[in-house]
Amino acid sequence: MSVLGIDEITYGADDFEQCKKFFLDWGLELRSESDGKQVYATLNGCLVNLVKQDAPGLPAPIEQGPTLREVVWGVDSQQALDALAEGAQDLPGYRYADGRLHCVDPIGLSVVFQVTRKKPLDLECGQMNTWAEKPRINARSPIYERAQPIEVGHVVFFVKDVKTTEAFYVDNFGFVPSDRYPGRGVFLRCDADGGHHDLFLLQTPDAKLGLNHVAFAVRDIHEVFGGGLHIDRCGWKTQLGPGRHPISSAYFWYFQNPAGGLIEYYADEDQLNEEWVAREFEPAPTRFAEWAVDGGLDGNTRRQKNAKAPEGKFLTDRK
Repeated sequence: MSVLGIDEITYGADDFEQCKKFFLDWGLELRSESDGKQVYATLNGCLVNLVKQDAPGLPAPIEQGPTLREVVWGVDSQQALDALAEGAQDLPGYRYADGRLHCVDPIGLSVVFQVTRKKPLDLECGQMNTWAEKPRINARSPIYERAQPIEVGHVVFFVKDVKTTEAFYVDNFGFVPSDRYPGRGVFLRCDADGGHHDLFLLQTPDAKLGLNHVAFAVRDIHEVFGGGLHIDRCGWKTQLGPGRHPISSAYFWYFQNPAGGLIEYYADEDQLNEEWVAREFEPAPTRFAEWAVDGGLDGNTRRQKNAKAPEGKFLTDRK
């Protein structure tokens, strides 16, 4: 199969003024705006749509309140899209028209596939000097005053039956399991050769249904920090971070999102290929985060929230 990643997402929400401020602070480009819809874009052209919750034609919600209503996945060719459509005819909500394959997954989410409309990018990123390799010569690592997300990298949902939902994406669209919490969760990537996960499905003991978070990829760990500090200075609340996931190796920073669920900056996730063998983990706080800052960092002092600001020009300049 040839699914490349997320091309577009659509939120259903009502507080357009607050959401607009948030998404602009987040670093997205406002492409268009009307009374009932706002369209934002990442650097590579991945679209983020904000639509009024009661708008005609908007896919049904999977939970109450502001939340994600639709995920559009990009494929690499028209031939690949035709092949997916041929095998999906018996799926709920099947429709193939205007260059888009529509269906509904087991949690009731509208899922769409199209030939990708994202553009390739050549970006300069911070390089990491290690003991073994030192590619950064006579240059400092970058410092970012804010983030400019590259793309929507992955989405995470609470599901009632993780096995059924995993099978939907694996059997029909060629997604590949990367790692699992047996009976509780699965990390899926679109193709064997790709980042650690494009979709994470999580089954809670009470079989909760809904959106957990949407994650935006940025250049490097420095942009995770720079973006997070900027979002804090703008007055938005950290849910957790910054921190590092030991399973995917990615650095993260989660914030509360007025459009629904949580939202994440992340960078430096593992890259996998067909030789990777999915692992199994028991859930535990240390599985989720190797380390994490509870409450976030203060964007002005650059220290943990509510910590005393430094005095003087040097840390040694203390009374």
